[in-house]
Amino acid sequence: MDLAAIRAYAAAARQVADPDASAAAGAQAPVAGAPGFGDMVMNALSETQAVMQASESLTAQNAAGQAELVDVVTAMAAAEVQLETVIAVRDQVIRAYQEILRMPI
Repeated sequence: MDLAAIRAYAAAARQVADPDASAAAGAQAPVAGAPGFGDMVMNALSETQAVMQASESLTAQNAAGQAELVDVVTAMAAAEVQLETVIAVRDQVIRAYQEILRMPI
């Protein structure tokens, strides 16, 4: 599996979550104690990356004869579901942004 896209999303989320960058852009500070959208994106991406790395690790272990095929299939299915969820959220965010752009001023 290609992790380059997930790493790119993680880098973008880090830029969103950077308080210096948001302050420079004139964004309002988040409510104290409440996780921001950037934090939620970062958490989702890091979880997805961890699940995918675990899946790849189990695949390599299976190739070496150290892991069961059932474990590999389960890990691959979990990684696929996690990645599809991230992609679905990304698509919804893009659609919402496009709707905002279409709104009359």
